[in-house]
Amino acid sequence: MRILLSNDDGYFAPGIVLLAEMLAPLAEITVVAPERDRSGASNSLTLDRPLTVRRAEGRVHYVNGTPTDCVHLAVTGLLKDLPDIVISGINHGANMGDDTIYSGTVAAATEGFLLGIPSIAISLVTESGRHFRTAGRVAVDLVTRFQRQPPGQPVLLNVNVPDVEYADLRGMQVTRLGKRHKAEPAVKSTTPRGEKMYWIGAAGSAQDAGDGTDFHATAANRVSITPLQVDLTRYSQLEAVSAWLVNP
Repeated sequence: MRILLSNDDGYFAPGIVLLAEMLAPLAEITVVAPERDRSGASNSLTLDRPLTVRRAEGRVHYVNGTPTDCVHLAVTGLLKDLPDIVISGINHGANMGDDTIYSGTVAAATEGFLLGIPSIAISLVTESGRHFRTAGRVAVDLVTRFQRQPPGQPVLLNVNVPDVEYADLRGMQVTRLGKRHKAEPAVKSTTPRGEKMYWIGAAGSAQDAGDGTDFHATAANRVSITPLQVDLTRYSQLEAVSAWLVNP
């Protein structure tokens, strides 16, 4: 089995280093990840300049681009053999609810999915990063399950793991994405030259965190697994918009 690993925290991040170590007994591991932290890069592709791919130790490569660049280059030009699965992570911090729209971690997995490869984004719901190994063991569990019973079609799974000991997890739960309140206000500041500058405000608190959501599952120490799709069509409004365009 061949696994392509990527992330948005950079090829040197502890999450991806540990993930490669823990998955190595199960498969041939190749890492293609950004050269620096690209959190929040979403699904952006670099089209205004060429990209370079450099090699670190072993089968570890780093790219001066986005997470999406990394997976796209790996699958379409860098790797001789296509991976059987793409795994992005382990991200330092949750990717739940509306966060998935902005997440570079989810974007890397999404690119694998768009290229026809089963893909998993895995994140540790944490600020302190105490239990990356728990998320690593969850990844091992999922890959083992994949080897034993491959899904019938490509899947894109968003996995969020509580920051607790593995023994304290209360199982896995298939969930839907919750929703957050709007973000906190932008943080304003001034440069030494008197120019205004802004920091994007923090994400808001969870608004929809009820039973069945990713927020609810992880708060109860369950691993949240959310199947994602790429089709953004709002089918429930097709007829209404058609009628609006037709009627004077």
